[in-house]
Amino acid sequence: MDKFRLKWNERYENIHVPNQVIDVLELNQHLLDGQGRSLDLACGLGGNALRLAELGYQSHAWDISDKAVEKVQEFARERQLLINTRQCDICQIVPDAASFDVILVSRFLVRELVPALIQALKPGGLIFYQTFTQETYVPSSKQQERPENSQYRLQLNELQQMFSELTLRYYREEGLLGDTGKGIRNEAMLVAQKS
Repeated sequence: MDKFRLKWNERYENIHVPNQVIDVLELNQHLLDGQGRSLDLACGLGGNALRLAELGYQSHAWDISDKAVEKVQEFARERQLLINTRQCDICQIVPDAASFDVILVSRFLVRELVPALIQALKPGGLIFYQTFTQETYVPSSKQQERPENSQYRLQLNELQQMFSELTLRYYREEGLLGDTGKGIRNEAMLVAQKS
């Protein structure tokens, strides 16, 4: 854990703004009613957690990086928002069953966590998930953004299959089809609901 914590602490050390809200949330926030508890898992600098708090959720943000968690708290104070943060190894500590109305995961992939995430959703709860794909169009300016290790990139339609026991509400995976200079490339995104 310390190796990963240190890596991410170093990455976040000199960044002083929240990360951007992920596309899957930006495009689908109309599906949210702003009631209940939300979790931004592997939150980074908390852009998604901040947006969920702005929408009215009791927002929680978990990350392995203590620097990230400190900065999320700072950003929340600046915006007069309350965010419950937790520094933890997400691979070792999973949310309690039926504890969240919304779970958001962006650009983080540990397949073994999926059953725990599904269990952590309350009935009617939504998961917003967006991460990198194997099939990738990468302009030279963005090569550093996707993980080089293929185990952290999805196979074709894998994200949809991982959450197949939930009701699919939104799915997008454009791959290399058509004009690769347009659209949202390199990632798959999903919104799914627990019955």
